[in-house]
This record gives sequence, structure tokens and C-alpha cells, in this order.
Amino acid sequence: MLLAYQYKLLPNNQQKQRMSKWLDMLRYQYNYLLADRFDWWQNNRCPINACPLITSIPEPREQPEYYGQKRSLVQLKKDRPWYQDIHAHVLQEMVKRVDLAFKRFIKGDANGKRSGKPRFKSQNRYRTFAYQEVKPDCIQGNKIQLPKLGLIKFIYHRPIPDGFKIKRASITKKADGYYVTLTLEDKSVPDVPTLDIKPTEKNSIGIDAGLEYFVACSDGAMINPPKFYRQSEEKLVKLQQKQQARPKGSKARRKLNQQLAKLHQKIARQRKQFHFEVADKLVDKADVIFVEDLKVANMMRRNKPKQDENGNYLPNNQSSKSGLNKSFADAGISGFLNEILPYKAAKAGKKVIKVNPAGTSQHCSNCLAKVPKDLSDRWNICSNCGTFLPRDWNSAILIKKVGLDIGLLKNANSRKGRRSSHCS
Repeated sequence: MLLAYQYKLLPNNQQKQRMSKWLDMLRYQYNYLLADRFDWWQNNRCPINACPLITSIPEPREQPEYYGQKRSLVQLKKDRPWYQDIHAHVLQEMVKRVDLAFKRFIKGDANGKRSGKPRFKSQNRYRTFAYQEVKPDCIQGNKIQLPKLGLIKFIYHRPIPDGFKIKRASITKKADGYYVTLTLEDKSVPDVPTLDIKPTEKNSIGIDAGLEYFVACSDGAMINPPKFYRQSEEKLVKLQQKQQARPKGSKARRKLNQQLAKLHQKIARQRKQFHFEVADKLVDKADVIFVEDLKVANMMRRNKPKQDENGNYLPNNQSSKSGLNKSFADAGISGFLNEILPYKAAKAGKKVIKVNPAGTSQHCSNCLAKVPKDLSDRWNICSNCGTFLPRDWNSAILIKKVGLDIGLLKNANSRKGRRSSHCS
């Protein structure tokens, strides 16, 4: 089993300067190796019989790959001796990052999902370097021993669990300083525990995630979204206005950039802490948690433009949709349902099951009759059986019934072709 523990570093000025210098040198070499891959891809990727006749044929050369670029580090240290200051494992990890980014762009990941075209890293976009191996006894009291950086003080707020060994360490520069992330391994503990839990009416719960209520449970519990970004939006606007008024490259602008980064970091941490607290409450409620299999990225897409017969663009309500998208991003529903809740459930020996969300907001939870509702309709009023419930609570009950195969929404409309706003 692998775990990741993060601690805040307290380096001295000399160590800060050295780590900052390392990040700059690694970024330059990352961009160079990435450019070399792009150059080969653009000039040599086409078969000979597919090349345009008007284009000059490039000189054939070997395709840049991981091991070839890794061997080039030897010559790099000869041509640029200052790269000898960087630990060999750190340089090799940078080459691995180039290889991974390019492969995901060309071939995709293990699931076949391709990433966007890798970007060249600016100064503020290369913030992490990693040691592929560290000594198991690198922690000495309140200090950690890192190769070529020496002993660095850090806040040792969480001890290493018994049986786990330190396998890897990565250093990240954030808005409020440097952090070290230790990868811990215990081979005796399985990565994915096998959970043999049979869902029943008593040991399960259904939850509906949305914007009016961040989480609505099938037992009637409702949790309001805290809206951390909205609370800090006015302060962010004032800082951004001050920052735009300062000349580029000035000391005042750099200070305001740092204040903005720290405020964004605070908002992200508040949201993450809230997600973990909610996940703990849900895990304590039941052994099996049913959630909707939401595609939040599709829900946040821009509205399609509308045109009349003359080709003129018509209003498409994108301004209203932009505010809705901001609320989705502020709530962080996708990260909660796909990452934090499954992680906390697996750690507690519980289970999270995703169900088809089609029709869970358009049917009555009592008699399963179809009750069409617009997004503005926040109550489920069934004329068939007289059920009168808040929309989100009604959806949570339906999610549980669908998960238990108690209620099959045979007449549910497919989400394909429907407006994404019905998912809330």
C-alpha cells in the first residue's frame, strides 16, 4: 500500500536559494527536451508516401525517447558544469516528466484518454522536483536529510506509521513556502482492499450533490455549501485591481501576486478541509454510499451559440451559465465525489457505488411516477401520490432505490441531448 504524507519545510536562506536555482535549471532543460520531441514529431512523424511534395524532406534522425534523453544528461553535465550541482535522481525524474507528458498527448493514459498538448513551463509553472529514492532513515528528529541539500528543518506534525518505509520524496514550492511530500510503502497491506459488503436498506445511504445543498442525504440530512470562493471574491477583486494598476515587473506587483496566490491557496485549503469533514460524516452514517455518476466537466461546458436566419447571433444565456459554472467550481463536486469520498470510504472499510443519474431528479421517490421539473423548481410535488419533498432530498431517496434495484426508472430520459442544468 502506498501513502503520501506532506510536511512543511523550514529551510534557511541558502537552502531556499539553492532549491529555487534547481527549479530554474530543471525548467530550462525540461523545455529543451520537450522542444526536441516536438521538433521530431512535426518533421519526422509522417510516412514517406504521405509527405507533401512542396515540403522539404527533413534529415532523418532517431526519435527522442526516455532512455536516449536520459543518456543525454551525461553530456549536459560536461557542457554545462553547473548542472552537476543537481542530484542525478532529480535530473532523471525531470526527463521522466517529459516522457510522461508527451506519451499522454500522443497515446493517452492507461484508459486511452489523451491529454492536451504539453506546454512549455514558465517560471511559475515548474514548482516541483523529486528524488526517486531517499534513505529510510532520512528523518532525524525535526529535520530531514535530502541529498545535496543537507538537513532541512520541517514541521513533523504526523509520524510515519509503523511498517511503512519512505520510498520517494518530492519538493514543491507553494505560495507560502516549500513542502516535502513523502511516498510511504507497506507491501504487507494491499493497495485496494477487497470489500465484500452487500448493500441493504439498513446499511446504505443515497446522497445527491448539488449547489443549493452541497449534499442531501436519503435520511433527510442536508449540508449547505460554504461557498468559500464567493466569500473571498470581493477581496480577490480588490487585490486584482491593485495588481493590474502596478507596472509589470515592479516589486509592488510581485508582492500583490504573492498575496493573491496565498488567498487562492487559503480558499482551496478551506474547500478541501470541508470536503474531508463531510466525507467523515457520510462514512459514519452507512457502510455503502450511493452517489450519482456525474460528468461535472460536461455540466460546466459553454452554451452553444445561436444564430437566426441572417446569421446574426442570438442571446444564449451564457452570462447566466457563467455564474452557474463558477458555483460548480466553488463547490468542487467532482473532486469530492471522485476522489475524497472514495478515499475516505476505502480507508474506513466502506464502499462507494456510482449509479446512473438519468431521471433521478424527474421522478417521484415514493411512487416512481414522472414529475417533470425545471431547474428553478426546488420541490417535488407529485400529483399521483401527493408526495411533497424538497427536490434534492427526493433525488437522494431515488439514488438509493436505484442503487438497491428497488426502483427502476424505465421511463427516464437519457442525459444525452438534455441540458446539463438538470443534474443539480
